[in-house]
Amino acid sequence: MDTLNEFRDIIKEILTEYAQTRIPVNNPNPGYQLIFDEERDSYLLYRTGWKEELKRIHFCVFHLDIKEGKIWVQEDATDYDIVDVLESKGIPKESIVLAFQAPYKRPFSGYAIS
Repeated sequence: MDTLNEFRDIIKEILTEYAQTRIPVNNPNPGYQLIFDEERDSYLLYRTGWKEELKRIHFCVFHLDIKEGKIWVQEDATDYDIVDVLESKGIPKESIVLAFQAPYKRPFSGYAIS
């Protein structure tokens, strides 16, 4: 399998598993919406729905892109360590960009700069 398809499959697996295992038992709404755009290599997990029919819930939980042969973690709005999970699936640090960090901080992260 080539690297691009391997990255795609791993990202989709991680986001799908997260969405399927993080639904609150006492309030399944709001739920999750998976958005996989393989043409542009952009992968998102959104939290969507209503809380007690009064408050709209709509925010990005995860946003990962594949650019320049690397996985760019654009957003991680959780305490779930998606970067650690990527590594546990065999993605090397030099193939992961912590895009949510300012570019001047990236050289000190131990991950890819860009």
